Amino acid sequence: MGGKFSALKILESNNSVKANWCNCDPMIAGREEAKKIGRRGRAAVVVLGDIGRSPRMQYHALSLARQASLEVDIVAYGGSEPHSAVLQNQSIHIHKMKQWPPIPRGLPNMLRPFVLLLKPLIQFLMLLWFLCVKIPAPDIFIVQNPPSVPTLAAVKFASWLRRSTFIVDWHNFGYTLLALSLGRSSLFVTLYRWFEKHYGKMSNGSLCVTRAMQHELAQNWGIKASVLYDQPPEFFRPTSPEEKHQLFCRIHDYLIQPYGLGDCTSYGNVVYLIISVEAEIGSTLIQDNHSHFAGMVPMMSTDLKETLFTARFTDDISLKQNRPALIVSSTSWTPDEDFGILLEAAVMYDRRVAAFLNEDDSTGDDILWKEIYDGKQFLYPRLLFIITGKGPEKEKYEEKIRKLHLKRVAFRTMWLSAEDYPLLLGSADLGVCLHTSSSGLDLPMKVVDMFGCGLPVCAVSYSCIEELVKVGKNGLLFSSSSELADELLMLFKGFPDNCNALKSLRNGALEMGSSARWATEWEENAKPLITEASLLFSI
Repeated sequence: MGGKFSALKILESNNSVKANWCNCDPMIAGREEAKKIGRRGRAAVVVLGDIGRSPRMQYHALSLARQASLEVDIVAYGGSEPHSAVLQNQSIHIHKMKQWPPIPRGLPNMLRPFVLLLKPLIQFLMLLWFLCVKIPAPDIFIVQNPPSVPTLAAVKFASWLRRSTFIVDWHNFGYTLLALSLGRSSLFVTLYRWFEKHYGKMSNGSLCVTRAMQHELAQNWGIKASVLYDQPPEFFRPTSPEEKHQLFCRIHDYLIQPYGLGDCTSYGNVVYLIISVEAEIGSTLIQDNHSHFAGMVPMMSTDLKETLFTARFTDDISLKQNRPALIVSSTSWTPDEDFGILLEAAVMYDRRVAAFLNEDDSTGDDILWKEIYDGKQFLYPRLLFIITGKGPEKEKYEEKIRKLHLKRVAFRTMWLSAEDYPLLLGSADLGVCLHTSSSGLDLPMKVVDMFGCGLPVCAVSYSCIEELVKVGKNGLLFSSSSELADELLMLFKGFPDNCNALKSLRNGALEMGSSARWATEWEENAKPLITEASLLFSI
């Protein structure tokens, strides 16, 4: 062991000497940087998941290519498109594996255990094929965890076979996610935890996302990890008025299509032709990828000089005074994010505003919506929630949204491109995070992205969330739907001009978002670990 560290000191000394003369030539400096990381000048990023929905691993790939001058191979599933910065970088090469098909609903119960055991075996063999045969031998493998089974074992075997460094990036604990469906006392959860710990300890280095997770890994797993906080890359930033207008033009058709017959944001934007020829033809159902209009044909407005939020006058773009407040929440539609909290808070906001304004329940929705459309402003604004993301429980909650009868609140769900998503965050007034963490030790990257765009956040409170959300400075925390409703009422009272609490939080989010970026965080915390692990392994 002492010999390795002596060799390491010699290498570091040589590298410092080389740095003095290679600084004058960027090409030489780039080659020398690659030599510092490893002898092959290559890295592999491994994700047993959709690479388009794994932003942190995309950022690893960009940093390895840009800041370490390495060729990077990404081995992952396809599905969603990665960010254009990844696709356009000539040093990054994406290798897409085929996804395991969903279990057929009609499969006999006696065959299900066999299929569940077969799945990780096939995934293991497929990973080995890609990591050991299809891609060139890398100096370093960086693997996302979770999922742990069979990823950690496959990458460990590949790193041994190809004499490469093996680094685990701990996003969460896989066994805690499994416990959400099976319970902590399940034998499968116990076995999964053993597997995760055993192969995690076999890595040459570890990164993790919080200090709380770093402590857990050190105390109970025997794993020394460096904290690499999620930070927004350069394309998460405040959105200009022109970019806002162009974005709202692109998603205009989605914004004006309600769930159901109509809502406070669709009034005046969609003209409905009611078809009532049921006697001979029957009712007509028009469906698209967003809404269901029973018995109606929607006719979309084409005047894009004006959107729901913006208006263009010659060369000037302004935000409309009677616009709704735009709230964005990104979700994976999974059990660890209780979307029901947001729906309940929306109902409470709607009812409490009506009570504050002494509105009669008999007042028709159309009367209120016409007043808003004609320019009347109220003490509390309409709220439009845009929910982005894909996941298994999306349809269930969309059906619940259709059954709500709200006067001042509307919902839209959509999936945006990797380029439009940051623009939406930069155009919104508030972000809502429903992430609760299966382990209580990870932080939601969506909040980091929101801060990068200067967007304040209301987030569910749990053990380590205050490592990220500073209450009263860049956001607020809540533990129930009632608390969230209270926060919405407090923040949006007097919107858009006289909501000082919201403006203060936005300033705090802007300050935090501009103070740290991914490239800086990676340079300070990930690059030294990767360099050290590669040097020790290559000696």
